[in-house]
Amino acid sequence: MKNLFILCFLTLSLAAFAQQVPPNKYGLAVVSDTLQYQALVKLDPEQELVRVTGIPIDVRYATDSNFTGKALYPYAAVYVRRPVFEELVRLQQWLAPMGLSVKIFDGYRPYRVTEKMWEVVPDERYAANPRKGSGHNRGAAVDLTFIYTKTGKELDMGTPYDEFSEKAHHGSENVSAEAAGNRRLIFDLMMAYGFVPLESEWWHYALKGASKFPLMDIPFEHLR
Repeated sequence: MKNLFILCFLTLSLAAFAQQVPPNKYGLAVVSDTLQYQALVKLDPEQELVRVTGIPIDVRYATDSNFTGKALYPYAAVYVRRPVFEELVRLQQWLAPMGLSVKIFDGYRPYRVTEKMWEVVPDERYAANPRKGSGHNRGAAVDLTFIYTKTGKELDMGTPYDEFSEKAHHGSENVSAEAAGNRRLIFDLMMAYGFVPLESEWWHYALKGASKFPLMDIPFEHLR
């Protein structure tokens, strides 16, 4: 009964918070004020965007070596909501005895970056429509692959990260048996740890219930 009361209180508090966020030009409530974000975290610690540590990262959006040809982040870091990080740590621990590791390409993505990406690739299979926002804007989605711990070599997934073609889709028959098996390994494990896939990108997974996290446009520099 106590837990139900806390849940109801939290739900009402978050709803009241959402009403304080003015809609943007598309009618979306996007948190862009750092003080509002900090207030949200006080209401619900799971809303905190934590910096990923202890897991290899390869943040190409912090360089010009990405599909936009421009650096989109001020520095190489991955931030995700606290429950996302906790599940990734659990997965990393499970993989360790197999000589494997997670490698993360991207996590939280400020809304303004989504707008820039849409200008380059206005295709909802491969980029989020700013009229809707994305799991990345909510800090609840990750782009990742698996690597061999000793060498750092990526498992063969059939295409590079951010290849926008049907070959990158889950279930594509235009990849080798090895690549298909590696994709299935990621798929099965991510599902087991509470994530759901994006059909058109083998690397993209979002935590179930991602909608509980509001869209965000807090710059990296304002996060810890």
